[in-house]
Amino acid sequence: MKRIRIFVVLLAVLALALPANAGTLDEVKARGYLIAGVNGSVFGFSMPDEKGVWKGLDVDTARAIAAAVFGDANKIKFVPLTAVQRLPALQSKEIDVLCRNTTQTLTRETTNGLNFVHVNFYDGQGFMVPKKLGVKSAKELDGATVCVLPGTTTELNAADFFRKNNMQWKPVVIEQAAELNKAFFAGRCDVLTSDVSQLAGHRAVAPDPNEYVILPEVISKEPLAPVVRHGDDQWYDIVNWTVMALIQAEEFGITSQNVDEMLKSNDPEIQRFLGVTPGMGAALGLDEKWAYNIIKQVGNYGEIFERNVGPNTPLAMERGLNALWTQGGLMYAAPFR
Repeated sequence: MKRIRIFVVLLAVLALALPANAGTLDEVKARGYLIAGVNGSVFGFSMPDEKGVWKGLDVDTARAIAAAVFGDANKIKFVPLTAVQRLPALQSKEIDVLCRNTTQTLTRETTNGLNFVHVNFYDGQGFMVPKKLGVKSAKELDGATVCVLPGTTTELNAADFFRKNNMQWKPVVIEQAAELNKAFFAGRCDVLTSDVSQLAGHRAVAPDPNEYVILPEVISKEPLAPVVRHGDDQWYDIVNWTVMALIQAEEFGITSQNVDEMLKSNDPEIQRFLGVTPGMGAALGLDEKWAYNIIKQVGNYGEIFERNVGPNTPLAMERGLNALWTQGGLMYAAPFR
């Protein structure tokens, strides 16, 4: 019995001596940069430009996380992933966060062991067809060949839509989004189905965007949000509140251009938000200027939307559901207090 007690004590001492498993924040800081999984082929959301510079709404969301953690939005590596690759890449820790137009669903949050943070784009699935077909409604697509990505909610939604409306369809399934687009624009299928935002992005880079039309039906709810792994509450909090900081900054009227002036605000909420009054940063395990760094370097949600997908971009998208709640939309941040 004495030997057993000694052995148990030794085990306890060894357990205390071993370092605890580092959380994602510690791993990211030790590495010196954030690794973000992105799409890579959706104009306006995540795609490198002709100079290889990553741009898009999802890219800016990921850059905001880097700004929060490091005070430097450029301390980030982007990893392009297909729809099939994206969830396994996050589960296996190949990436720290997934910012890749991914729909929050029950099975992804349970069976797949993932957590979605605050939505950064409210979307819905639609259909795009060549204008020359003369199709005005998705109800006219009986017997159509449809280009669709595998491993997505898009594939299931399309199957449900055609079955519910007693129509036949012939799916053309291609894993790489870029190859899927080429197939559609080359006429291998009659229809391309995806989230409406992605359809707008694909049309923007078509040989002649005016030759294609997005049909009026929106057949699903697609709340798109960054994703993290189950089991790391601190990292979830950081990513979640980074997205909400983008939204709250717009509601406060804080932009990348006036954020320095706003440091002088007498509003106690703004003082807490920008770290003039300390506490918010410490609660997250970040610098008190984490939100200031986000807005200074990346901008607020409205700025990100307008420069990537807004009316003055090739996508020409209106805010719609992605307007602030004060303007009839769904973008609403929890209180920073």
